[in-house]
Amino acid sequence: MPLHRSKRRAATTTKKIAARPAVRYSIRVKHDFHAVLFDLDGTLADTLADLANAVNWALQQVDCPPCPVDSYRYKVGDGAREMCQRALPADKQELTDQVLRLMRQRYDQHCFDLTRLYPGIPELISALTERRYRLAVLSNKPDDFTKRVVAHYFQPSPFAVVRGQLPNVPLKPDPTAAMQIAREVGITPSHWLYLGDTNTDMRTALGAGMHPVGVLWGFRDREELIQSGAEHVVQKPQDLLALL
Repeated sequence: MPLHRSKRRAATTTKKIAARPAVRYSIRVKHDFHAVLFDLDGTLADTLADLANAVNWALQQVDCPPCPVDSYRYKVGDGAREMCQRALPADKQELTDQVLRLMRQRYDQHCFDLTRLYPGIPELISALTERRYRLAVLSNKPDDFTKRVVAHYFQPSPFAVVRGQLPNVPLKPDPTAAMQIAREVGITPSHWLYLGDTNTDMRTALGAGMHPVGVLWGFRDREELIQSGAEHVVQKPQDLLALL
């Protein structure tokens, strides 16, 4: 038999065995949550109008134009100083400290004029308390205002820790404060849900090792929350219970 026919025959009888695609098995793990950390502005309470009015009053005291109230949805969230900087014209940034001081004076007198808890928040807090979840609040609002607002709307307080901006503690999205709260409460970060309405909150939760949940009743939209790492986005407060 010619050599070339032998080779051809071998080629036709030798079959290449295709590799089987890898089979991946996945198990859906239900997280064992024990605690919920809440943002304040835009999550527990609608504070937008009172914040905007205080900053706008301060702006007018230094002969700067006020900003539309709704525009403050994208000015709040990263601390009072940053909010004032965002409200000032680009060529008036040197007035930031003055506007911040005036804003705080005004807000101190008018922080409850229009501020309200969001519908469904009291019921959510009651349900979580009944189920014995540990609760805490973390805000970039100055600590004195944070405690004052929470005390005004929640008596007795259901929160193990209420914390705002403190000296020598970086603001969110740095996770330091969130991790400190977890240690104080005695629950590891992986057992916390973090509820917030901005990219700042989602990034804080991820940095702290918590589970970020975005809310749609606050100041920002679904797209921002998802792009910032939200594991879930909830339409109304009661929807959070389904995640627990």
